[in-house]
Amino acid sequence: MCPDCGFIQYENPKIIVGAVVRLDDRILLCRRAIDPRLGFWTLPAGYLELNEAPDQGARREAWEEATAKIEIVSLLAIYDIPRLSQVQLIYRARLIDEVIKPGIESQAVTLFKWGEIPWPEIAFPTVRWALRHDRELGDREIFTPRTNPRGESDLP
Repeated sequence: MCPDCGFIQYENPKIIVGAVVRLDDRILLCRRAIDPRLGFWTLPAGYLELNEAPDQGARREAWEEATAKIEIVSLLAIYDIPRLSQVQLIYRARLIDEVIKPGIESQAVTLFKWGEIPWPEIAFPTVRWALRHDRELGDREIFTPRTNPRGESDLP
């Protein structure tokens, strides 16, 4: 707070929105064309914009990163990353149109079957958590959103 004018500079956490996007038994991943973790695979995700609902942000990020048209199914997880001042809202979504291509922040986009996922090249722990949480839930439609796995680091 400024002692002269009383202005308060708020520093709040960043909200990240994204989705585990499925088409049948395949999952959409994007190879990052930007830092951090350039060249590694991630879910379509990014910062929530001002005046944007979280589910709208997840749809926008899927479009920006993979030109993917998606339908949000449900909230999958809420992950907190205090060391980065982040809260991540990850949805489950369905790919509406199979036509995808890399957006400006992606080198490549691919639909992977579970056994094809390049696990050593996954960009962030939260991506691994979301993929595992989505798989654990299977076809369940009613569930409590998942949170950070106990005892697992959020460091890549």
